[in-house]
Amino acid sequence: MTDSIIASLRTLGDRYEIGELIGQGGMAQVHKARDTRLDRQVAVKLLKPELSLDPEFRTRFRQEAQSAARMSHPTVVRVFDAGEEPAVDAQGEPAAVPYIVMEYVDGRMVKDIIAEGPLTEAEAVRITKGILTALEYSHRAGIVHRDIKPGNVMVTPGGQIKVMDFGIARAVSETSANVAQTGTILGTAQYFSPEQARGESVDARTDLYSTGVILFELLTGRAPFESDTAVGVAYQHVAEEPPTTSSITPGITPEMDSIVGKALEKRREHRFQTATEFKQALDDALAGVLVPFERTDTAPVEIGAATTMFAALAADDPQPEAETTAELAAVRRDRRPPVAWLWGAVALIAVLVVGAVAWAVSLGGSIPIAGLSTTVPAVAGMQEAEAVAAVEGADLVPEVRRVIDDAEAGTVLRTDPDAGIVLSPGAAITVVVSNGPPPSPLLSVANLTEAQARQALEAAGYTVGTVTRENAPTVAADLVVRTDPSAGTDVSRGATVNIVLASGLVTVPDVTGQAISSAADQMSALGLTVDRRFTTRCLGGDVVEQSLTPGDHPQGSTITLLYCNGQPTPDPAPAPAPEPEPEPEPAPTNPGNGGGGGGGGGDEG
Repeated sequence: MTDSIIASLRTLGDRYEIGELIGQGGMAQVHKARDTRLDRQVAVKLLKPELSLDPEFRTRFRQEAQSAARMSHPTVVRVFDAGEEPAVDAQGEPAAVPYIVMEYVDGRMVKDIIAEGPLTEAEAVRITKGILTALEYSHRAGIVHRDIKPGNVMVTPGGQIKVMDFGIARAVSETSANVAQTGTILGTAQYFSPEQARGESVDARTDLYSTGVILFELLTGRAPFESDTAVGVAYQHVAEEPPTTSSITPGITPEMDSIVGKALEKRREHRFQTATEFKQALDDALAGVLVPFERTDTAPVEIGAATTMFAALAADDPQPEAETTAELAAVRRDRRPPVAWLWGAVALIAVLVVGAVAWAVSLGGSIPIAGLSTTVPAVAGMQEAEAVAAVEGADLVPEVRRVIDDAEAGTVLRTDPDAGIVLSPGAAITVVVSNGPPPSPLLSVANLTEAQARQALEAAGYTVGTVTRENAPTVAADLVVRTDPSAGTDVSRGATVNIVLASGLVTVPDVTGQAISSAADQMSALGLTVDRRFTTRCLGGDVVEQSLTPGDHPQGSTITLLYCNGQPTPDPAPAPAPEPEPEPEPAPTNPGNGGGGGGGGGDEG
């Protein structure tokens, strides 16, 4: 009848045109729709008409829808509108279909991603932090989700995480008289918190537990607790410890195992207290920092309350994963649980077992049975190797878990179960070993003597390693120049720190051929006294000689630098060219002698 009523709807509130079905659960259907007023695509969730028969539900539904609509955050699927659509059932009787109009998210549900197999630690942390960011916002607003599960988380194509259905779970859980009989149990059984399974009140830490279950699934591809029935799963959430993620997916780091273990603590006061704390722990785990975590004893289950709760769950157990227990309870009405007598018998057996154990304890402690039992040895205070050998010698299987603790790294803190507990041979026990205190910035011991530095480091819990020397121009001989690791580096207590002392020497470089100004600056930086001298035998201003040879010399030494400072010799002026001597003029010729033939040269005969 319910499906036929919903199927008959075409429009909601004369505004939203219902489109294709995109999701379905035990209490609701989700459709694409078009907001005709704003011309945008939305998603509408149509709840079962039976819910509207409860006046308390109708009041709570309106209140929670209004609260959810006020939430505006990138990691929260927006709620735009809510209401009830009048309808008529198959008998012609009036009915009403509660609906919620939400932001339409184009993406994939995390449950579909998990179905493909385990993710890397980095990707699992990214998705989990997105969920925690949404919870961080909602918890500050005073809204507890109560039904965190992979089916309520979307991942957009761009990688954005979106959480939906804030407030709706509370509206369903707190208004049905029949649900009240089981104490407001809510959430798909696989994602129950122990307090939800017990029917107790919930708070923000309930959401963090469910987020821890999702993280477990992201890392392993399966839920921490599995059973053929919702009853079996719910019981395990209350009474059994989850396996470590690394036991299912090899390679998961101890840091991540510790995060998941703390998130899935039975007692909420031992879990992460806020979404912010959970997120920071995830960042620390990826950085290799082990989050302090100690598995506490499983919280006791009150037989009467547990029997009532489990019997109520068993009433509608055939499809435990398709519906939340609130949904199961809401449609349960007045049917009597067909297997209530079975759980009454289970409770009776449990009482008998508890009585037998109490009787045995009253006789003086555990009573080992020769050949069929063994006792957990006392190994607290031992070193890891010694403790493991002792546990194996007791015919038990040691599983080492490391935690950050003030005790020296490698020291066994305790076992789980405790020493003296009687177990079957071959049983596994947890040996909790200190990983040392968390890393902290290394103190500075610069300019202290070796003795002073050693005392300061050892007082802070570090081990002094080698002591070496190096040349240092600004630190006096025999004082600390530096440490390895260097001051300010995050170092775990107990780590080895090496000390480097000043030798009292400096290393003088060869500066010949360099400009005098540069060479002098280098020597001054080494703490040397510079004596500049020049020679006029050469030109240019470069150093031609240094008084200290390249190599090691005592701090504060004096070095003489000889550099060129000669002036160039001017070229001599050229000698003037000699003036040419005048050529002699010829003697003048006598005009009276011209043409004559000469005087007599003989007698004419």
